[in-house]
Order: sequence, then C-alpha cells, then structure tokens
Amino acid sequence: MTAQMLIGFVLLLLMAMPVGYSLVISGWAALSVFGPMPSSMAVMKIFQPTQSFPLLAIPFFILSGGLMMSGKLGQKLVSLASMLVGKYHGGLGQVTVVGSTVFGGVSGSSVAEASALGSMLIPWQKREGYPGAFGAAVTSASSVIAGLMPPSIPLILFATVSNTSIASLFIAAVIPALMLAGGMMLACNIIGRRRGFPRLTLKYTSAEIKNTLFTALPALLMPVFIVVLLRAGIATPTEVSVIAVAYALVVSTVIYRDLTAERVMSALVNTVITTGIVMLIIAAANIIAYILTSGGVPQAVAQWAVEYLKHPILIILAINLLMLFIGMFLDLPAAILLLGPTLVSIANAIGLDLVQLGIIMCVNLSIGLFTPPIGTTLFVSSAIARERIGAVVKELGPFYLVAIVVLLLVSYVPALIIY
Repeated sequence: MTAQMLIGFVLLLLMAMPVGYSLVISGWAALSVFGPMPSSMAVMKIFQPTQSFPLLAIPFFILSGGLMMSGKLGQKLVSLASMLVGKYHGGLGQVTVVGSTVFGGVSGSSVAEASALGSMLIPWQKREGYPGAFGAAVTSASSVIAGLMPPSIPLILFATVSNTSIASLFIAAVIPALMLAGGMMLACNIIGRRRGFPRLTLKYTSAEIKNTLFTALPALLMPVFIVVLLRAGIATPTEVSVIAVAYALVVSTVIYRDLTAERVMSALVNTVITTGIVMLIIAAANIIAYILTSGGVPQAVAQWAVEYLKHPILIILAINLLMLFIGMFLDLPAAILLLGPTLVSIANAIGLDLVQLGIIMCVNLSIGLFTPPIGTTLFVSSAIARERIGAVVKELGPFYLVAIVVLLLVSYVPALIIY
C-alpha cells in the first residue's frame, strides 16, 4: 500500500498537479483500493486533523500580519531600516534583511514577506543602481527568516506533528533567526564593498531617527510581545494569536489611523486563501502519515539509521541532506507534515531533542524556498525583479553559505537553541 501511494504521489506531481491534491488523491486511492479501509473512513482520516484547537493560531496570526503589513507600517519599517544601515556598503541589501527580520515577527509567512518587501524594495534598489538579480537574491533569501521568527507558521505545523510545545519552539527559534539575519547583512556588506554598490548619502538627525523608531515600535514589539506572553505562561499560542489580531486592529486604528474597510476585507480574503491551502495540506498529510505509520515506515527508517549510520553526528548529517533535497521539490508545510513523523522517530531513537529537531527542519526546508527548481520565494522575487532565475541563483551563493553555516550550528550546537 505504501509503495502504491508513493508511486501515485510522484506521478501526480509529474503531471503538475498541486501538492495538496496529489496527497489527497494518492492517499485516498491507496487506502480505498489497496488497503482494508472503506472510502468513508478514508474521508474521516482526511477530516480529523483539521479539528485541532492549536491550529486556530494559524489563521489568526496570518490575519494579524495582513492587517499590520498592508498599511503605513511597511513604509515606516523600511524608513527605519534605511536610516540605520542604508549608509553602509551594500546598504540597500541590508535594509531588505532588516525589513525581513522585522516583518517576519509580524507575518510568519516567508512567501507573503517576499511579495510584500520585494514589491517595495527591489524597484528601489534598481533605481539606486543595484543589479536587479542581486535585489531578488537578497529578498528571496532573507524572506525565509519569517519561517523562524515568532509567530512562525512552519513551527506551529511542526508542533502539531510532533506534539511539541509551540512556545518552546518560538523561543528556541529567535537566536537562529537573528544569526541568519546577521550573516546575510555581513554578506551584503562584503558584496557591496567588493562590487562598489552605491550607498545612501542622505543624512538624518537624531530627532528624525527617534521619531521613525517610535512610529515603527508597534511592529518591532510584536515578536517580543508574543514570546513574553508565551514564556510567562500568560496565554496559550492560540490565545496569543487572537490577542495579536486585536493588537493589530488597535495599532492600525489608534496609532497609524489608516485602517479602512478595503484593507480589512483584503486581509480577510488573504487569510482565508492561505489558511485553506495550509489546511488542505494538513488534511492530506494525515492520511499519508497514517499509511506510513501503519506500514511501520518511521520505525523501520529509525532502526535502519541507528543500525547502519550508528553515530548521532552521521545520522543528523543524513537528516540534513535528506531535508535539503526534499526542500528543493516540496513546499515547506507539506515537507514538515510528511517528514515529521519519520524524523521524530529517528530523533527519539538517538536522543535528539524534538525542539532542536523542529529548528533543524525549519532551517533546512527554508533553504529550499530559495533553491531551484521549485523555490517559492526565489520565483516570487525573480518575477518582481523581472530577472532570469539563473541570474538570481548566481547571486545567491553567499546567502547559501550563510544558511548552511547556521544550519550546521543549530544541528551540532544545541546550546544555541535549548536554553
């Protein structure tokens, strides 16, 4: 049954069918045709995982990000980042990285961030004399920081698969996210210095910087606000997500005073579409996970890894190589939900903390978002910049290096994550 399901899944993907539909059709067919389960029970397996209280955090965090990112806030954040780092070598690239880090603490979605920031910053970089391919490369690479900064949608999905604390994952992800940001800013600085990219020459007074910082403060405080509430045990992740929506409404209405009915409707529509996509994959992945578990695949893979690879260092290296490869072809949510049960079994077998595994998975699969042939943020950024994928990939070399270094650190230095 497992073999038939995998063959069907691969064939449907080769026919260019969306991942969610491919999972549903191949899983349902395998259970109904080759397995002992009737069609009605297969449908129940698809429906069951959607009835989860923690998953309510996903639409609310998406909605809060949509409400905050669509108004004046984005312009304020870009202005602040320009004031802080625009004057340095590769300054506009660093502005993108800083913007991605802050936006990541609001949206939790890498693709939404690449689209929102890319639309603002890539044309600006081109006007200032930066190569369009470089602007697309910085945007596609730095936008994946949203996959780690709280409120991270991928981390919520991993928590549901592994039965791990969402709060622990959010807290553990902050340092790796900042490491990615710092490394990418350093890469922008070195590239800008070597290639003579133009630097911003505008001078700002301390009063202007303070005023811009004050107006951008609500967005800067969002991830801090989330982590504090979770760390102190004041609210559950789902409750925090609802509070985040209320916070976004208050900020947009009282502080920025730019909330309109059109913005609210646009945010709601985007939330429904994005949540629908994620929930389809969650539902479909459950039936796949059931088939794999029934066939003993996770346990068999874990036993094989322990028996043949033996040393935890080699096993973790194999996990990384597998996820880097899978991330090139599968979207991040689908990959987490499909690989999660098997990798959790391996982690339990070698004593790897599940929180650390979650961070390793998110960093790994985030790299896939800006890696061909299916990299989502890569395609979004390239389309905005109107540059060929090949030209953008050539500019991504230093950013791949930064991401791999961070991946190795979170894989083999658990003190960076578990504290």
